[in-house]
Amino acid sequence: MAKHGKNYLAAKAKIDLDQAYEPRQAVELLKQTSYTKFDATVELHLRMGLDPRQADQQVRDVVVLPNGLGKTVRVIVFAQGEGATLALGAGADYIADDATIAKIQGGWTDFDVAMATPDMMGKVGRLGRVLGPRGLMPNPKAGTVVPAEDLPRVIQEAKAGRVEFRLDKTANLHIPFGKVSFSVDKLYENLSAVMEAIKKARPSAAKGSYIKHITVTSTMGPGIKLDLNLAQSMKMEE
Repeated sequence: MAKHGKNYLAAKAKIDLDQAYEPRQAVELLKQTSYTKFDATVELHLRMGLDPRQADQQVRDVVVLPNGLGKTVRVIVFAQGEGATLALGAGADYIADDATIAKIQGGWTDFDVAMATPDMMGKVGRLGRVLGPRGLMPNPKAGTVVPAEDLPRVIQEAKAGRVEFRLDKTANLHIPFGKVSFSVDKLYENLSAVMEAIKKARPSAAKGSYIKHITVTSTMGPGIKLDLNLAQSMKMEE
């Protein structure tokens, strides 16, 4: 079992491990228990009551965080002609021409989000071995395969803090929702947006408890358990 350093242990001592915290209180604790010298990312981890082996119990969607992720998001777009022009005008960092595609085939993935127009998916499909394992493969369900005219909106959302989430093989969701430097209010608003999106993404085939356990944490920090009922009642204010 890995040994934790004194900073981690000091942070953990501030948390009652037997308590399920009210969401705002948990966010406040997140800020208090982060001890890294860099601006740590805060994350939401959920244990779901779903069977990831069943196709009708998958969860995959996107949410636009109202206060962004607090980091620069690099976007690559697989498009040509008008699509490429629109993408560049909307702030895309890279347009994937043949030379760039060859570079990706060689293992280059110096970007955070990849999107494509439908006519380019033939070429993108050949990159599945590289992009798939890294969660970078454009996908219609994730809203990253879109018509050329929709590229500006999707690129701007990605730059502003558009986060994709999907059920992993162990029936968990792992979702970043900001930085420790954010105010409590901004983190709470982002967390509310994520929880609302997860509730809306519930598969019709889900039975029993949809969400079994919720924890928030910061990079390298201790986990803080959330009260299930209060967390699931969170929603964005109108």
